[in-house]
Amino acid sequence: KLPNRARMQAIRSLPMSFSERRNIRLFMVIFLTVLNLLCQHFVRHTLPLKCGSWASVRQRLVIWQDTLKEIGGRFGTSVLSYFQFLKWLLMFNIFSLLINFCFITIPQIVRSPNITHPISFRGLELLTGAGYFNQTVLFYGGYNGEVIKTQPSYNMQLAYLFTIAAYLVLCGVSLIYSMARSFQRNFVLVAGPAYGGAWRLLCSWDFSVINEKAIQHNKDNLSIQLKESLSERLQKKAVVSVSAKLQQISLQLLAWLLSLGLAVGSCTGIYFLELNLNDISDSGNLEEEASTLLVPVVVSLINLVIPLIYALVNKMEHYTNPRTNVYVIILRNVLLKMSILGILCYYWLSDCWESFVGQSVYRLVVVDFIFCLLGSFFTEFLPNIIGTKCFRSLGVPEFDVATNVLNLIYAQTLAWIGIYFSPLLPVIQVVKLFIIFYLKKVSLSMNCQPPKRTGRAAQMQTVYIALLFFPSFVGALSMVAYTVWSLKPSEQCGPFQNLGKPFQVVLDWMKGVQNIPGSEWAWWTFEHVLRNELFFYLITLIVLVAFLAVENFLIALSRKSYIVIIIVIVLSPSPRLMFLCKKLEETSLPEENEAAAPKNN
Repeated sequence: KLPNRARMQAIRSLPMSFSERRNIRLFMVIFLTVLNLLCQHFVRHTLPLKCGSWASVRQRLVIWQDTLKEIGGRFGTSVLSYFQFLKWLLMFNIFSLLINFCFITIPQIVRSPNITHPISFRGLELLTGAGYFNQTVLFYGGYNGEVIKTQPSYNMQLAYLFTIAAYLVLCGVSLIYSMARSFQRNFVLVAGPAYGGAWRLLCSWDFSVINEKAIQHNKDNLSIQLKESLSERLQKKAVVSVSAKLQQISLQLLAWLLSLGLAVGSCTGIYFLELNLNDISDSGNLEEEASTLLVPVVVSLINLVIPLIYALVNKMEHYTNPRTNVYVIILRNVLLKMSILGILCYYWLSDCWESFVGQSVYRLVVVDFIFCLLGSFFTEFLPNIIGTKCFRSLGVPEFDVATNVLNLIYAQTLAWIGIYFSPLLPVIQVVKLFIIFYLKKVSLSMNCQPPKRTGRAAQMQTVYIALLFFPSFVGALSMVAYTVWSLKPSEQCGPFQNLGKPFQVVLDWMKGVQNIPGSEWAWWTFEHVLRNELFFYLITLIVLVAFLAVENFLIALSRKSYIVIIIVIVLSPSPRLMFLCKKLEETSLPEENEAAAPKNN
């Protein structure tokens, strides 16, 4: 861009007549003026509108935002935490689906398909995963370990192993980070001295909300949160006699013995059922293929019926704190579901192998989804009909947050276990979570009522994430790691056939890296550090110490953030408060003048 003087000199030096140079100068002045006005208009008017529209578009891309606000306003934070947790799991599975499909499935389909269909599609495969689906890219057996000849070459063995490993590592990091953030928001901040009824009432309102429906949702949500806080304070002040405490403790011990007995009996029954079943061959026999559904149906029946018995047992214990009540139900269901999965994993890794394990997990996911639909019908719809039409004394059922959350954790554990044996299993999980969200939303609105016993349930989100991390994620990661490091892969199918163990592909690759000049340090690090058991013990210790340090740091940071917020509120008067004070002065001046007028007369 030339300055004005240089531009005029350049125009004067043109080999043209005086009138032509004057026209060119006039045109340049008009052009630059119009351009300047357009730029100012764009910066002052168009750009803010564009930014606002972009922000609104980005806000609309956040799925289920209005629906979650409506649920929180009508049913409180406890029920809302279930739907937020479901949405969070959906993001996990969408990410897994994208990376698995891009880095594993597409190269296998496009370059070197390993698909044969000795059996025609009959429809039962949608439930069993066997038959037609047996050698498709849905399962481990549909992949091979060939190196795709491209520039650079694409090693399917490394892609398969590293993609799944990267996804599991990112899941672990995300879970740890989410636990820390949720702990800071829902435990550290809530435990602060300033966080009480007055803080909620005076400082928690969102003044940016102008929509009437959103305002009503915020009012309802704030009302329920105040009830939760007051309910916990009243429960802490309640005085219980010694005899009542002894009676309550004896009832709780009896309930725990009954719960543990049910869990042990269920695991024993599944173990003997697996032993008595024969391996199903791919002979095309429809009855044999249908018999593979027996174990998933029994497992899903146990997961549906036993939690109902736990809920009945829980009503006899009479816990005063609603959160303690929910924690007990969750702990019992975790013990039941994780014990069943442990028995199944032991059987799979002892007698079966990759594609069959993938099919078994697929069947469990599909049948669990069917029983989830049936569970909504029998535990929400039917009780609502009975309580409103037949026996009105029963009333409308409440939404069982603990059982529904445990069902989500159980389903996500299956997805993590099956990710190695069925790379496209997240497709089923994504569809399943979408349908469950809308099904539970409709059932919640039509069949359930807000919880009668309110308790501050915002902290439940942290508990859900912690249970998802341990034992769910840690158990699934341990099984996949044991499979990769210790078990011999199948010799007839899969990307790691003819190898001693799947991790051997990494050893072979590192040996190739060793031959590259200047990369001896990488081989030394891999051989003496990464393959050393002491290194992993040190990493575990460092993670534990870091977790404790981060926890203390978050506590200190939260206290400082509260001090800063209070200082800002005190030193920075709100425009709304100044407006109200001005209106108050305007209304009080006429009254003072009217009062002073008789005195002057």
